[in-house]
Amino acid sequence: MTSEERPLDAAIRGLARGRRLPRTLELWRPATWTELDARVRDGHPWSSADRPGHDWLTGNGRAAAPRAVFGGPRPSTGQLILALCDGDGRVREAALAHTVGRPAVLPLVAVRTADWAEPVRRRARQVLAAALPGADEPTLAVTVPVMIRVGRRLRGAESTALLAEFLDSAPDTTVRALLRSPDRPTRRLALDLAVGRELLPAGELARLAAYDEDTAVRGKAATAALAAGVPDETLPLLLGARSGDVRSAGVTALRRAGRAAEAEPFLYDRSGLVRACARWVLRQDGRDPLHLYRTACADRETVPDRAPLGLAECGERTADLPLLWELAGHERAPVRAFAVAGLRVLEAADPARLLPLLDDPAPGVVREAARALLPWADRLPEEELLRRTGPGRPLHVRVRALRLLRESGTRAYEETARRLGEDPDPVARLRFRRALGIEAADPRRRSDRLRFWRP
Repeated sequence: MTSEERPLDAAIRGLARGRRLPRTLELWRPATWTELDARVRDGHPWSSADRPGHDWLTGNGRAAAPRAVFGGPRPSTGQLILALCDGDGRVREAALAHTVGRPAVLPLVAVRTADWAEPVRRRARQVLAAALPGADEPTLAVTVPVMIRVGRRLRGAESTALLAEFLDSAPDTTVRALLRSPDRPTRRLALDLAVGRELLPAGELARLAAYDEDTAVRGKAATAALAAGVPDETLPLLLGARSGDVRSAGVTALRRAGRAAEAEPFLYDRSGLVRACARWVLRQDGRDPLHLYRTACADRETVPDRAPLGLAECGERTADLPLLWELAGHERAPVRAFAVAGLRVLEAADPARLLPLLDDPAPGVVREAARALLPWADRLPEEELLRRTGPGRPLHVRVRALRLLRESGTRAYEETARRLGEDPDPVARLRFRRALGIEAADPRRRSDRLRFWRP
């Protein structure tokens, strides 16, 4: 494969030469099969040597209408795949007769169930209906996700009905296997079935809610786990989940379990939703979360990191501003950062007092200070922002000062942006270019995906 050749085109050319589909194509992804089908039919640059003739279908190439020839040579998997994706509907229909007992091509049979040609659709549905009951778990793991996607197409309603009919009578082991699928829509469908059949105990549902990557799966599993009514098995997992949505469900359930007092530590959770749920649970139990926040913030030595932010979320502006300003100078950087965030929540930012915080050694504090100063950007002293973009300043200070300078609308911004966008330091240059919107963040880098402040 040349450096400019698409992996899918290389795989198609390999099929024409008798090779198998490479595993690098991620065959578990339904998009791989639909893209393969579309590429073979519409876009693959065939050479005269590679273009398939499908002689095995008719014995005489395409001179006559293709028809399945039984008793003839058995086509290779590659030949069958290319025929199932052929642009000629007669070839696709004839190829379906050779898919019986060939589980490797069942995902393409699923694609053909929504074919634009009615004879192809009819034959594909017959083949798929006969093949699904006897298919093993690996085959179903790649076929069911394709059926779900194909069901969304214009002619996919019957494919959806076929899948529903199969799963309604599928054994419990099949449903459990689909719950392990890497495909999110497949896991959602399998979870609906598992909950309807009561296949999963409360603890297993709670583990799904705590650890699954899909938001919809986590939500459904948390709801089902709480409905099971086994708090000793479910609550520890829900309360320790990474997802704020799941933790909030667990915190809310503490009241029903008669354990409302256990919601107090969640007043300082990293999720705003969890903090709000904790406040509600404590109020229902007759406790005042505002008093708890003020007490926690009053002790500089033991104040939880997010206590200032929680105080701002439910506090009173006149009564609590002095304490928040005091905590903005706290020894610990996270407390300073969340105190500044609390000032912003209360819309009590004072540019003259916040501007020095742009020089804080902690990036999180500078970020929150810049966010609080943003509405005041056009009234900030230009020379103060320019000074903080200089080469002697820490990188996090220079980046935030540049962003404020951009929002200020001053004439100096364009010249400063041009200078920083060509910074000799490659790390600094990349950060500046991203701040300027010239270069997007890379979602594959963990550092570019992190959303929460780290000291």
